[in-house]
Amino acid sequence: MKPLEPPDTHHLSFAQGWLGLGNWREARDDIQRISSESRAHPDVLETTREIFAQAGKWDMAAETASAVVTLKPQEPQSWIALAYATRRKTGGSLEAARNILTKAHIEFPKEPLIAYNLACYECQLGNKTAATQWLQNACATGQARQIKSMALDDHDLEPLWPQIRNF
Repeated sequence: MKPLEPPDTHHLSFAQGWLGLGNWREARDDIQRISSESRAHPDVLETTREIFAQAGKWDMAAETASAVVTLKPQEPQSWIALAYATRRKTGGSLEAARNILTKAHIEFPKEPLIAYNLACYECQLGNKTAATQWLQNACATGQARQIKSMALDDHDLEPLWPQIRNF
């Protein structure tokens, strides 16, 4: 894929800055200033997906995330974003999100955020044993202290909080 060039790089940077400030409307306006031939660039699509996510437009976020996975299947974060949006889109589900990340885990067995998100999905599905195993996997492959702290603040994992405190 051809690299982005100014002024598209500037508009993308501005959009990402607005997203960092939580202002998806301004980010959307800057993305729309990007030339039509550059809008299919993976970096633009990733930012567009985040705009849709912040706007709560999960159907569009999932569609855009799917395009990013097609363009960047080697990026674990692409799969995580797809699962996250799939969980929330119309007709989406925890099971569908879990299936996406189960497939991604085969490709990225040492990616702690995939294991962490699988722990969240399993916990929400009532599978506490599987959730615990995935969380332990995340801790073993990532920064355990940081993951434990994140888990103790994540309501998806609330049923496991007493157990997580003893990790």
